[in-house]
Amino acid sequence: MILGVAGLAGRLGGVLPADNHVHSEWSFDTGPQASMDKACARAVELGVPAVAFTEHLEFTDWVADDAIAADGLRLGWWSLIRPIDVTGYLASVEECRERYPGLRVRTGVEAGETHLFGASVAKVLASGPFERVLGSLHAIPFEGRLAAPDKLFHTLGTHEVMRQYFTEMVRMIKDSDLFEVLAHLDYPRRYWPVDAAPYRETDYEEEYRAVLRALAGSDRVLEINTRSPMASADLLRWWREEGGRAVSFGSDAHLPWIVGDKFDIAVDVAASAGFSRGRDAHDFWRR
Repeated sequence: MILGVAGLAGRLGGVLPADNHVHSEWSFDTGPQASMDKACARAVELGVPAVAFTEHLEFTDWVADDAIAADGLRLGWWSLIRPIDVTGYLASVEECRERYPGLRVRTGVEAGETHLFGASVAKVLASGPFERVLGSLHAIPFEGRLAAPDKLFHTLGTHEVMRQYFTEMVRMIKDSDLFEVLAHLDYPRRYWPVDAAPYRETDYEEEYRAVLRALAGSDRVLEINTRSPMASADLLRWWREEGGRAVSFGSDAHLPWIVGDKFDIAVDVAASAGFSRGRDAHDFWRR
């Protein structure tokens, strides 16, 4: 159901968090209906105070200073990958800022595998004023190549895929300081096989805690991704127990009407785990 202004905002008492994970026509994996302008209009309609257009930043090649150059991994795991048109993207952001003066429109990227492509990511970040930088792990090393983890479920088994995924995520956090927010920390869960046993966070508590401990130790922020299966309050309590201090909300919208999706559930989960909004409605929620 699509809610109007009196819908989602009304159910939350008029208080919504910023949506810090939105894609537009400037991401290579969105279709013809993607629109930065319409995503902003949707945010205004709902009462979302800010949106960050965190366009995909992935690579099909590397430069000499990228760690992956030494690893020798084969690429080409995602055929859609295209470079960001930074000039066009930034111009579109400025147009939306002028058109929607009451909405804070942030620039950003969702940078994949930052520990492997550090120099390449840094080069793009230096080309413009990017305000929100998300770190994502969309692919993991497997038999000498980068592979989408969901493509390995029937080869390695679900438990082994998740174990390797979390291990690589800890490596990404420890080896890269280029991102501020860790996006969808259990990304393969989104594509869980229908013929597998149901996913239970408790089956991977040790692995989750290792990721959360590393992230908290670097004083960064955990994303509550509302496109993925919703993180439980227990998982967010693990985040607190491991030293985590802040959460970010992200719809991971690739279509305008997904902006702010399920934020009513997400804020309830965050609040039950002890996180709350600060004085600035545009800020992360903190404990």
